[in-house]
This record gives sequence, structure tokens and C-alpha cells, in this order.
Amino acid sequence: MSLQKQRKPDWLKIKAVGGHKFKEVNQLIKSYGVETVCHAANCPNRSECFDRGTATFLILGSKCTRNCSFCDIEPGLPQIVDKTEPIRIAGISRKLKLKHIVITSVTRDDLTDGGASQFAQVVAEIKKLLPKAVIELLTPDFLHAPSGIQIIIDCKPNIFNHNLETVESLYSIVRPQANYKFSLNLLKFVSENSAITTKSGIMVGVGETVEQLKVLFDDLSAHNVSILTIGQYLAPSAKHLEVKKYYHPDEFLKLKQLAEESGISKVVSVPLVRSSYRADQI
Repeated sequence: MSLQKQRKPDWLKIKAVGGHKFKEVNQLIKSYGVETVCHAANCPNRSECFDRGTATFLILGSKCTRNCSFCDIEPGLPQIVDKTEPIRIAGISRKLKLKHIVITSVTRDDLTDGGASQFAQVVAEIKKLLPKAVIELLTPDFLHAPSGIQIIIDCKPNIFNHNLETVESLYSIVRPQANYKFSLNLLKFVSENSAITTKSGIMVGVGETVEQLKVLFDDLSAHNVSILTIGQYLAPSAKHLEVKKYYHPDEFLKLKQLAEESGISKVVSVPLVRSSYRADQI
């Protein structure tokens, strides 16, 4: 029997929450007409995050130009870039009194700058209303629009986040339209050409080995990544990439130690962590 058909271990069971703050955030998201990756990617932590008054905003539509085997965001024809989106995201950020704001997007290989200009406009609008807020951008790789990364650097977010997701040997299965070395070099380019903190995230349980993870940690450290999140992969459906292994919390502690030994300054390694989960605390 495959792991996907087995019951999840106790440490992966999520306690449902739905307090006043959760309902308030949910309603505000609807009223402002913004997208969140919490909903689009069916994140297991969305109830907790909404209850804490936080969310990760998803820009540039809800349809992705890529079709990664692990992701629950729908692929499809990209939507028209909404020029009012930056103002609405800044508005809801002020309404929620956010101190740490995470902005991510679907991959837009159809745009000449990969969507970087929209990221920059969101940052500009947020800075107008919340000049003291920490802004974290979780971007695609700009593989087909490398000029876009300079636009990201020029808009001066506090944190640049780009997820490596998995070890190099599994890219053809997990991220077939991406390139491991390109993603690493993207992170290094930002760190070497700005004062922006760089961050990445990976998921485990898709077939990697500990030895391969050690290489990945060394690669991230060598490319100047300061923050790393490590979480358990959970298949969104039976149609997605199958879970190969459920890591025990003790194993996550060991991975944290290995990553820190590689030279990564801040490592958060627990089963249900996601790249933007509790980003304000990290």
C-alpha cells in the first residue's frame, strides 16, 4: 500500500481552528478581491495563519504557466495582469495591521519580465501605507526572463525567497520546467548584488536521500542563503506526486542540524512548516 493511501502519522494531523480572527481575515480577503496562496495551494496551515491574522498574498492570477507535480495551484492560460492588484494588497495589509508581508505569485513565463514589475508595484504600494513593514517576496525563478531579477532587487524588499523545493536529481520529476543550478545562482545573484536577505525552502518525502540533502544544504550555503525552511511534502491529491516517506519530527531535528553545519544561519525544520509559514517569527 502506498503512503498516500495510508493514514497520516499523528504529528501531521492538524487541529482545526476557526475563531473570530480567522473569519475576519477570510471575509477581508473576499471583500478586497485578493488571492492568497493559502487558498490556491490548499495550504495545511491556512486556518492557523488566518486565526493569527496573517496570510501570504498571491499575485498575477491563480493560473500557473507551469505544471509541477507537487503543486496544487492550477495550470492554465495566464490571466491579464490586474493593475489595481497592488493597491488592494496594500489596502488589506494596512487593514490587518501586518508587520511582515509575504507576496508570492504563480509562474508567468508568458511575461517578458516574468511578472517582476507587478511585484515591484506591490512593494511600492505597501511602502506608501506601511513604511515600517517587513516585505518578503517569494518569487518564481525568472528562468525565461532573467532581466526580471534586477527589477526585484531595485524595489528593495527586505527578504528575497525562492524555493529550491528538492534535490537536483529529482528536478526532472518534481520541477521538470525548472533548473536546479539556475535557481541556486538566482539566490546568489541577489545576495551578491544587494543587502537583501536570501531565503529558500524545500520539502522532503519525495524520494530524496540524506546524502543528497547534505549536498543541497552545502549548495545553499555556498550560494549565500541565510534562511532555510524544511517541511514534509503532503500530496494534494492522488493525481499529484506520491509521498515516498513521512519523516518523524526527530528526523527533522537532524536535518536542521545538518543544514546548520553546512553554514546556513537560520533553519526551521518541522513537518508542517511551509516557506511562508510564520515568516514573521522566523
